[in-house]
Amino acid sequence: MKAKEIQELIDYISNSGLAEVKIKTDEFELSIKKYADQSGTRFVESAPAAPAPVASIAPAANPQPATPAAPVVTPSNLVEIKSPMIGTFYMTPNPDSPAFVSEGDVIKAGQTVCIIEAMKLFNEIEAEISGKIVKILVSNSTPVEYDQPLFLVDPAG
Repeated sequence: MKAKEIQELIDYISNSGLAEVKIKTDEFELSIKKYADQSGTRFVESAPAAPAPVASIAPAANPQPATPAAPVVTPSNLVEIKSPMIGTFYMTPNPDSPAFVSEGDVIKAGQTVCIIEAMKLFNEIEAEISGKIVKILVSNSTPVEYDQPLFLVDPAG
């Protein structure tokens, strides 16, 4: 694993709900744990399983801040469906299928509204409320952040 890949993994873990990740291969063993304390979050790396070059996980001198999603002004009667994770937003189960939902569609709680791909896993995102899709806030095949609004729903619709 390259230093950049390890840093990306650390960034992903720090922005997710995960508290610990362990990766073991023939070449190395990596254990990353997230501890919340007064000084923030720190990560711990274990030693390699076999003698092999190990990349340093020192934080970058000038880490690039994550680009926050643009704030969305929501009328008081509309409810946002937000992304539960970081990943890539997909409106369809595959390129040849129709979209799960479109603007103007009436949805029910528990209905799949999109897919978010995170680390090669495709996660179906279900609506937590029933109502009418007023606005789709994200384009297909674009990256999304944790807690980023994806849809505006009118529960009265």
